[in-house]
Amino acid sequence: MAELKHPIKEAERYLDNAKQILSEKAGKEGNYYSDPKYVKMAGNTAWNGVLVALDGVLNIHDNLKSKQRADFKDYQAAISQRDKKMMKPLLYAYESLHKVLGYDGNLRYIYVQDGLKQGQEIISWAAKHYKEKV
Repeated sequence: MAELKHPIKEAERYLDNAKQILSEKAGKEGNYYSDPKYVKMAGNTAWNGVLVALDGVLNIHDNLKSKQRADFKDYQAAISQRDKKMMKPLLYAYESLHKVLGYDGNLRYIYVQDGLKQGQEIISWAAKHYKEKV
């Protein structure tokens, strides 16, 4: 796996890209977006940003066998060991960004914005715990 120079900045970029997809492509009409394709794309992009931030802090991939993928349970276990208060935000970001937006493409504006807020909370937490590798 390629090492990122600064995973927090990269995670913020992912989140910004998700917001840009929503504002330019998803077509907000009142309290709903009009195109589930772009809501799904934005949800997956934001969730990937959360994972990039967590990868920079939790060293999950250090404990995996060669070519083994990390799954959500690995992130839950690592967060639980590091900071139990972040368990609920992690679960909620997973549910909202990955499942409700990324899979279902839920068009409700309030759900989308709440998911992005949860993602930002985790990225901000990761920023506080990130240490540059020299």
